[in-house]
Amino acid sequence: MNARDAALLALGDCRSRGAWADGALKQRLAGMDRREAALASRLCYGVLQNQMLLDWRIDAFARGKLQSVVRDILRLAVYQLEFTDKIPASAAVNEAVEQAKCHANPAAARLVNGVLRAILRAQPLTLPPDMATRYSHPRELADLFVREFGREKAQALMQSDNEAPDTVLQVNTLRADARQVLQALQEAGAQAKTHPYLPDCLSVSGTGSLEQLPAYREGWFYAQDAAAKLAVRAAGLLPGMRVLDCCAAPGGKSFAAAIAMENRGELISCDIHAHKLKLIENGAARLGISILQTRLQNAAEPVPEWRGTMDAVIADVPCSGLGVIRKKPDIRYKPLAQTERLPALQSAILAQQAEYVKPGGVLVYSTCTVLRRENEAVAEAFLQAHPEFTAEAVAFPDNSGIPTAAMTTLLPCDHGTDGFFICKLRRKP
Repeated sequence: MNARDAALLALGDCRSRGAWADGALKQRLAGMDRREAALASRLCYGVLQNQMLLDWRIDAFARGKLQSVVRDILRLAVYQLEFTDKIPASAAVNEAVEQAKCHANPAAARLVNGVLRAILRAQPLTLPPDMATRYSHPRELADLFVREFGREKAQALMQSDNEAPDTVLQVNTLRADARQVLQALQEAGAQAKTHPYLPDCLSVSGTGSLEQLPAYREGWFYAQDAAAKLAVRAAGLLPGMRVLDCCAAPGGKSFAAAIAMENRGELISCDIHAHKLKLIENGAARLGISILQTRLQNAAEPVPEWRGTMDAVIADVPCSGLGVIRKKPDIRYKPLAQTERLPALQSAILAQQAEYVKPGGVLVYSTCTVLRRENEAVAEAFLQAHPEFTAEAVAFPDNSGIPTAAMTTLLPCDHGTDGFFICKLRRKP
């Protein structure tokens, strides 16, 4: 299977059975050459990132209702024509025609050829006047971002949602150092470099499937965005502490905590789904982490024996995920109405986790969203209801450009990270 066919099938999985793009791609890319897999991922994510714009473009040249698979074929081709500079236009058109023959019918192949040739003849093409279509964010979401940040910042945020970020890797210093991992990645053909402000972290691109790399199998690194690493860093963890990660899956923050603790102390990683606990356990085993123990636990329900026993609690709570749209582009198309109930759940989890923090201990509240109602509003309401806690300023790395603050919302357009909220709360001694 080539990259275009893999991308087409993954898009079909997302459309027909509601699959998430990362899961659909993982299935379709199994066993594929690393470079072909990287191209397939870029095409699939690129279409999802620009789907509304691509449809606007297609509908200007195609007449009548299109078969779903034909529309996906056209989306892939138009994305290549407008957003890639290394794929010849002739190759994009010819491959799309062949896909139509294989996955639709000869009549569809003629239609695909005609639409794409017409688009090429009409170059250069104008952009849609509205931000929602131009940046492929549903109108309701685009309007929400404008209300939240103002028009200029909202436009920058939506534009950054459509960019392809580097993957950030945390070096597992329990098994290797940054120099070793950097050399191994470069020898494997990845474009790797040291992270601009996080020690023991690397930025990589052009890797395809990381799981195929020998350094991955040796447990030398794992993928974790800089924002998530900063949230764990804010907790100020030390060897020998007792730490709780209450919503731990898929495990990245727990792994960062264990490494910060030098694999000494006690680390409890919880999740509400049993199959996700197995993923955490497998990841810890690969990385050589022995202090981590998992527990099936609803973060909003009490565990009496934990009360007042934790040096630090990390509460990275369920959220709308609107800060990670650039990595999970399909999030933007999910209904916003269901996110309105999240602050109540987030508040319940935060209040419950606060009970486990010992006097003088730390509670880190974080989300991967950018909405005030899920971030500052939840933290501020918590502080009003819990005078035994105070907000404590977090000093971020000097060259990160992130100001010291107790509550910080990171934006991809400003900080090059996922959209993320970090709040450090300390229980009074």
